[in-house]
Amino acid sequence: MADTALDLMVNGEAVRRPVPAHRLLREFLRDDLGLTGTKIACEDGMCGACSVLVDGAVVKSCLVLAAEADGCAVTTVEGVATADGLSVVQQSMIDHFGFQCGFCTPGFVMTMTALLASGRRFGPDAVREALVGNICRCTGYTSIVEAFLAAQRQHDQLRNQQPDQHRDQQRDEPGDGPGEPEAGGKFAADG
Repeated sequence: MADTALDLMVNGEAVRRPVPAHRLLREFLRDDLGLTGTKIACEDGMCGACSVLVDGAVVKSCLVLAAEADGCAVTTVEGVATADGLSVVQQSMIDHFGFQCGFCTPGFVMTMTALLASGRRFGPDAVREALVGNICRCTGYTSIVEAFLAAQRQHDQLRNQQPDQHRDQQRDEPGDGPGEPEAGGKFAADG
């Protein structure tokens, strides 16, 4: 098969290179770009360990061809941290022991990051439902749910500290939530 020209943003940096047409997004991120936080596990989209954000939507990178992300903004777990350090979600996972072996953690971090960006409020049951696409074989999920709820509180505190004008601009931006890319986005959620 011929290579496909790929032009996209990965963790805020422009990436342009040819890729084989059959290369999965997960392989492109791990093998071509060295972003190994995106994990290889079930290889059929069931576990969520390979979850990344594509135009703000949670995507299982083992089910998406790299070429399908052409023109999109992709965020991996390596791109979630801020200039000041770990993101609110990453720090909360540490503070609340939201991991044991850590293998599934990147996928959970990506899904939780998208949930926070959605602007919706989640109680414990809604968090469990929202995380159904991620599997952890170690923790029993209680600490993961607690970590998200703590991250949500911290996120709310940080948003409340922003000037009103900036906060209003954030709220009005399309594509802030999981499955809610900008109008016409390739990875819009069905439904």
